[in-house]
Amino acid sequence: MKIEELLKTTYDRQASDLHLVVGHPPTLRIDGVLKPLELPPLTEASVQEVVHPLLNQEQKEILSVNRELDFSFELKGMARFRVNAYYQKGTLSASLRLIPLGIKKIEELKLPQICHKFASLRQGFILITGPTGHGKSTALAAILDEINEKRGEHIVTIEDPIEFLLSPKKSIISQRELHADTHSWNIALRSCLREDPNVVLVGEMRDYETISSALTIAETGHLVFATLHTNSAAQTVDRIVDVFPEHSKSQVRMQLSLTIEAVLSLRLVPSLREGRVVASEIMVATPAIRNSIRDGKTHMIDNIIQTSVDLGMMTLETDLARLVKQGEISLDTARAYALRPEDLMRNVRGT
Repeated sequence: MKIEELLKTTYDRQASDLHLVVGHPPTLRIDGVLKPLELPPLTEASVQEVVHPLLNQEQKEILSVNRELDFSFELKGMARFRVNAYYQKGTLSASLRLIPLGIKKIEELKLPQICHKFASLRQGFILITGPTGHGKSTALAAILDEINEKRGEHIVTIEDPIEFLLSPKKSIISQRELHADTHSWNIALRSCLREDPNVVLVGEMRDYETISSALTIAETGHLVFATLHTNSAAQTVDRIVDVFPEHSKSQVRMQLSLTIEAVLSLRLVPSLREGRVVASEIMVATPAIRNSIRDGKTHMIDNIIQTSVDLGMMTLETDLARLVKQGEISLDTARAYALRPEDLMRNVRGT
C-alpha cells in the first residue's frame, strides 16, 4: 500500500479527510461521513510505511519527541494536504485534510454576500468561526484572494501549517508557517508589525498571547482575519474575553468593541440533493453590538442579531430555516444543527 495511491483515492472520491489508524482500514470522510476503504486493517508497520515517506529527517525527530506533528505538503498537480501525525495507544496514526490547489470564489462557495464587504475593508477585526472541518479556511482563502485580485496590499498569513497557497496578483503575499518560517505564534505576530502589512491572517487564535497580539494588530489600523472554534457570535466574544486575566477584562472588552467588524459562523450541513451546503450566522459590529461587548452584556448579542436583519445580520436558525424552505436540507437535519431549536421552528413556520 503506497501513500500516493491513498492520496489519489482521497482526491478522486472528493473526500475532505483521510484517516490512518492502526486496527482500522484507511478511512475517508466524504460529505461529513466516515467511509472505510475496502482494504485490510492497518498494522503498526503499514502506518509507518505510509506516513514516514511524507516526513523529512527533522520532522521525524520532532514527531518522535513531541508525539505529534502538524505539517503540509503538495501532491504534485493534484492537491495539498494538511497533516496531523500523532500517537495513540503507542502507535503512529495520521489525519490528512485535503486542500484544493485552486481557490474558489465567494459565489462558487455560496458564502454570504457580506464576505465581499469583508474584502473591501481597510481595517478592523473579522472572525470566522465554527467547528473543525466546516469551511473556515476555505472561506478565508476566498476572501483573501478577492483582496489579492482587487487591491495592491501586503497580505501576511501566519499558519500552522500553511493551507491554501495564495498566488500574487495585485498584492504581495507573505505566508509564514510555524516551525518552518517562525519559531512561535507570538514571535511571528510581534514581528508582523515590522513587515509593513495591510492584511494579516492569524490561522487560529489559540491562547492569551495570540489573541492579545491579534487585537493589537487590528487596533493599530490593520485588517485582521482570524479563526476560532466557537459556535456563535456571542460565544466568540466570551471566548476572547475569558482568556484574559480578570483585571484586564474591561480593557479587552473596550479594545474588542472598537476593532471588531464582524463574526461569521459557518456550518456545512448535509444536503437533500448532493454534498453539503453552507449555513451561517452573521454578526455585524453596529453601535448596539459594540456597546454590548464593551459593557460585558454578551447575552444581548443574540437578540440584537435577531432584530437587525435589515443591517445584514442573521442567526444560524434563520439560515437553516431558509435552507429547509428551499428544499436544500431536511427539517431533522436543521434541528440537529440548530443552537436554538425553538427559534428554528418559529422561522420555519414563519411566525
